[in-house]
Amino acid sequence: MYTTHFGLHELPFSITPDTSFYFACASHQEALNMLLVAVRSGEGFIKVTGEVGTGKTLLCRKFLGALDSEDIVTAYIPNPYVGPMTLLLGVADELGIEYPERLYQHQLLKLLTRYLLEVHGNGKRVVVCLDEAQALPIETLEALRLLSNLETERRKLLQVVLFGQPELNRKLNNPAIRQLKQRITFSCVLAPLGLTDVEYYLAHRLYIAGYPGPRLFTEAAVKRLYTASRGIPRVINILAHKALLAAYGEGVLQADVMHVKAAVQDTEALPGHNSLIRYVAAALTLLLISASALVWSSLA
Repeated sequence: MYTTHFGLHELPFSITPDTSFYFACASHQEALNMLLVAVRSGEGFIKVTGEVGTGKTLLCRKFLGALDSEDIVTAYIPNPYVGPMTLLLGVADELGIEYPERLYQHQLLKLLTRYLLEVHGNGKRVVVCLDEAQALPIETLEALRLLSNLETERRKLLQVVLFGQPELNRKLNNPAIRQLKQRITFSCVLAPLGLTDVEYYLAHRLYIAGYPGPRLFTEAAVKRLYTASRGIPRVINILAHKALLAAYGEGVLQADVMHVKAAVQDTEALPGHNSLIRYVAAALTLLLISASALVWSSLA
């Protein structure tokens, strides 16, 4: 890969959520601060929404990592497209609650209630984070609301944070779960990055990956990345990675607008299209032919 070519320790634009690459742009930092304040306040439901690829999962992991493990017990549910009983079992598993192989939902609720009371008695609180919350079935959302009813005279025993796409808002408008919507006390929206943010975002990820050199993406390349990605971090990562791959294929040390255009063209193609791979392979072949020609001419 191109890491050695550009002097990198690792790939800078992976789409895997890695908190070491977390970029504190205004929208994400505001959301993180809101989450931390909301947890301290002890309210029930908290909601974070954003378009696909805006970094909800990364923010969720950053949030969980920022919580004080001595005071807060957490549960993370990455795929909540399940029925009520399965979701409750998932929460129980995350919290380390032991339960018999066969049990009814009301028995599981009793075990969860007992656990929450014990945790509260020890001066701790429980936070459950659900990623991709727009996939939650209506009946599962209602079961979640019933679970959140557990409270003392002063504080909820369970706090729930919903991370989801804008479709989550439409789902919460369903009259069948209007009580849950009324219990969302804090909410925020993750916005796409602006042009200046994209510039800093690229530099930040390259710095974390160990890039030691001068500007790697030209100004024109950054503008093309911004317009093509519309400021969506995941798309930026995909295009930046392919642009560096194209620059590597040409043997150059800077990605320009033509490399980004090649990446855009490749990304817009049908699944399985490998035009950029062929482009890089052809460029590398030319480099090898040129190197061989130089060797033969020196020998002659």
